[in-house]
Amino acid sequence: METLKPVVVASKGNKFRRTFAKVLNIHKLTGVAPEEEMKKKKFDSKNAKLSESFYKLEEEYERTLTLEALLAKLFATVSSIKAGYAQLQHSQSPYDAIGIQKADNLVVSELKTLSELKQCFLKKQIDPNPERTLVLAEIQELRSLLKTYEIMGKKLESQYKLKDSETLFLGEKFEDLMKQNKLTEKRLNQSGQLCNPLDNLHLSALNPTHFVAYLNHTVKSTRGFVKLMIEQMKLAKWDISMAVNSIQPGVFYYKQDHKCFTFEHFVSNVMFEAFHLPHFSTSRSFKEKEKQSKTEREVFFERFKELRSMKAKDYLKARPKSRFARFCRIKFLQLIHPKMEEAFFGHLHLRNQVSAGEFPETSLCSGFLEMAKRVWLLHCLAFSFEREAEIFRVPKGCRFSEVYMRSVAEEALEEAEPRVAFTVVPGFKIGKALIQCEVYLSV
Repeated sequence: METLKPVVVASKGNKFRRTFAKVLNIHKLTGVAPEEEMKKKKFDSKNAKLSESFYKLEEEYERTLTLEALLAKLFATVSSIKAGYAQLQHSQSPYDAIGIQKADNLVVSELKTLSELKQCFLKKQIDPNPERTLVLAEIQELRSLLKTYEIMGKKLESQYKLKDSETLFLGEKFEDLMKQNKLTEKRLNQSGQLCNPLDNLHLSALNPTHFVAYLNHTVKSTRGFVKLMIEQMKLAKWDISMAVNSIQPGVFYYKQDHKCFTFEHFVSNVMFEAFHLPHFSTSRSFKEKEKQSKTEREVFFERFKELRSMKAKDYLKARPKSRFARFCRIKFLQLIHPKMEEAFFGHLHLRNQVSAGEFPETSLCSGFLEMAKRVWLLHCLAFSFEREAEIFRVPKGCRFSEVYMRSVAEEALEEAEPRVAFTVVPGFKIGKALIQCEVYLSV
């Protein structure tokens, strides 16, 4: 049997291992294996593309920022020109040579800046520091705006002074005209050419025109008392809107000032309650008559003339137990609620004094007595006619009629179908003569 030769086999295996080791050594010397080298090439190309995109974005951002800085500077320059032009106008009236020169220099300088900006844009000159330019442009624009507003303020102040002087001049002129009117009226009165329609009035000559004339006096005194009452409410820090809403809820007012008509409505309702009854008396039954007897008419007319010639305060002192005195006490206590009196004066002493027949010397009491006198005199005049005056009011929600009503708010007449919110001043009918009531219209 032939034996194996292990030595030969060993030498062939060693040769293969050496060859493989050489190949590995070659790759170690070159740095990477072939597959890793391909990956590196791909990674490098991606990095190159990303870098190129980044540089493009950076260039575009810088270009945009530069353009924004240019526009900011442009608007700031225009604002400076506007400020300079405003200064130029302001310096012309009154004439200010130094101010005009400064404004002119500023406008010329800013126009040159505009020309330079145009050249920079056409030549594509890049601003080295656009961030700083943006901030400076914003500061310049704010300064220009501030300067413009200062000039406008000065202009408005000068206009205000001019209007104020005109108002003073017109006020003085008005006073002069009033003095002249009084002198003319005095001369006419002395000559007998002008007199009050109620002066030297006789019962036989009484007609609805006299009633209308005195009704106007009554409405005027009522509004004077309402004004005093609102002033007291404001001093007591009352919520006027809440008070108005408690009297007439849900009414739309075209102006805030119109809310005073609600208080006038309330006062008129109280003062003219039972107006159709003799002496406002509701304590006894009264049978309405078609015609007043001559004696009754004469009694009321004499009372009208008697009270008209005296002050209400003096009449109350002279006749504290008269029907007029009782009328004043009742109406005042109805108008001025205890809570209202306590809010106005901090106590109820006034109420106690009035109940005892004494009216203190206060503006509110004086205003009330003047109004009460007017209403009482109108009442006496109404019963002096052969057919006494009939009073009427219009219910809420009725359509407006020019025959029976007159609107206190002209704005409401522009509506398609205005409705009556409440009656401010009642209307009257004397025989065939009709006196319109005053109403507040709302939507």
